[in-house]
Amino acid sequence: MDNADSRRVRAQALEQGRMLFAQECEFVRGAADLGGIPATKLPEVAFVGRSNVGKSSLVNALTGRKTLARVSNTPGRTREINFFRLGGRLMLADLPGYGYARVSKADSAKWTELIFAYLAGRPNLRRVVLLIDSRRAPLPQDVEVMDLLDRAAVSYQLVLTKVDKLKPTELKNVEAQTKAESERHTAAYPEMAATSAETGEGIAELRASLAALAIR
Repeated sequence: MDNADSRRVRAQALEQGRMLFAQECEFVRGAADLGGIPATKLPEVAFVGRSNVGKSSLVNALTGRKTLARVSNTPGRTREINFFRLGGRLMLADLPGYGYARVSKADSAKWTELIFAYLAGRPNLRRVVLLIDSRRAPLPQDVEVMDLLDRAAVSYQLVLTKVDKLKPTELKNVEAQTKAESERHTAAYPEMAATSAETGEGIAELRASLAALAIR
C-alpha cells in the first residue's frame, strides 16, 4: 500500500470513528454485582484504570459529551460498572477505578472478584482499554491488572492519559517504558495510544480503533 492509499484508509477510519462516537450514547445501568450486568449481543469495550487516571474524562472526550461519565475529585468513589449503549452498535463499560489507598482490603478484594468474573464471563467483550497515567508510567498496581487480564485471556489496549502534562522528551521515555512492559504480557494489544482529554490529542485515533470493533 502506497502513501496515498495509506492516507485514504486512515482518513476513512478516522471518519468512521467520528461518526460512531457522534451518535446517541445512552446510559443503560450501573452494576454493583454480576447480577446487575445487562445482557447484550453488542460488542463491548471496557475502560479500566487507577483511581484519578482520567478515565471518566476520556470517556467523555471520546463521546463528545461533558457529563456522560461522572468526573469525580474523590478517588475511589465509583464502585459500579456503568454501561452505555453507543449508536446501537457498541456497548461501553466504565469500570470502577482501582488502587485508591483509602479503599479497604475487603473492598479491594471485592473489586478484583467482580472485575475478574465480569472479564472472564463476557463473551462479547472485544477489548479492554487500560488507562495509564503518563506522568507515572505503569505502576505495580497497573502491572497486576495486566497480569489479571492475561489470566482472563482478554485483549487489552494500553492508553496513556494526560499527555499534555509532559514535555515531548518525557512522553517519549514514558511511551518506551510502557511499550517495554506491554511486550511482557500475552494479552496486550500491540497498538498503544497517547491521549489528552484536555487538548484532544489521540482521541480521534482511539475512536477509529474502537469503531473497528462495532457492528457494521
